[in-house]
Amino acid sequence: MGPLAGKVAMVTGSGRGIGRAIALKLAGAGAAVVVNDLDDGPAAETLALIEKLGSRAISCNGDVAAADFGDRIVAAALSGLGGLDIIVNNAGYIWNTTIQRNTDEQWQAMLDVHATAPFRILRAASSHFRASAKREAEQGAMVQRKVVNISSVSGVYGSATQVAYAAGKMAVVGMTNTLAKEWGRYGVNVNAVAFGFIETRLTQSFDDQPAEIEVHGRRYKVGFPSEMAKEKYAQISLGRPGRVEEAAGAVYLLCLPEADYITGQVLICDGGRL
Repeated sequence: MGPLAGKVAMVTGSGRGIGRAIALKLAGAGAAVVVNDLDDGPAAETLALIEKLGSRAISCNGDVAAADFGDRIVAAALSGLGGLDIIVNNAGYIWNTTIQRNTDEQWQAMLDVHATAPFRILRAASSHFRASAKREAEQGAMVQRKVVNISSVSGVYGSATQVAYAAGKMAVVGMTNTLAKEWGRYGVNVNAVAFGFIETRLTQSFDDQPAEIEVHGRRYKVGFPSEMAKEKYAQISLGRPGRVEEAAGAVYLLCLPEADYITGQVLICDGGRL
């Protein structure tokens, strides 16, 4: 048993990195978890780790930016795990360049994954949240549910070469603030966490050639040159990048019952860089 026992959580992009750490953190606190990744292999690894913790889990894999994905993953949670209490919109990737080189395709891809995908998931969940709140009110019960949207300090403060990514990450802040106002009457807390430099494959440092990730058959360069990374880390009050477990901790805080009166907030998790 744990503080989230009996809860059902959904974490997109949870096959790797921060998403996996969030899924494991919530599962360790007793929640059942819907895992998602573009690829079946990483999702299966996360499922196995959750099961070792003694929690239930299912996967709903695929592209969060697909038009039908929001409906599909919400239906998977309700049919496969019997409910939906926590949504963490985490899936995403970076595709950086200066604005003069930024294509329409690049712009739209960043908005699709970072803003439209969370919108569709939350729209799909709205019927469940509203119906559950009405039923619980009739029974004299009060149940708080949680939404945590993952943003970035690039969205909140801006970052060179990330105009599309930053736009998508700031859009999710506006979505967070709006739904906090709409869904308060349904007992849903809607918050966001904006990450700074967290150690993942997207922020790794390199000496010669950058690493690459593959999304839909396209390869993207990720990470920072070692010297640039050292400069950025020197600006962090804690003197280092964050670990994925620490990033997960920030999300976990907003999922706890102790956060039942916190909504419409953006928690900056950046080690004091800004």
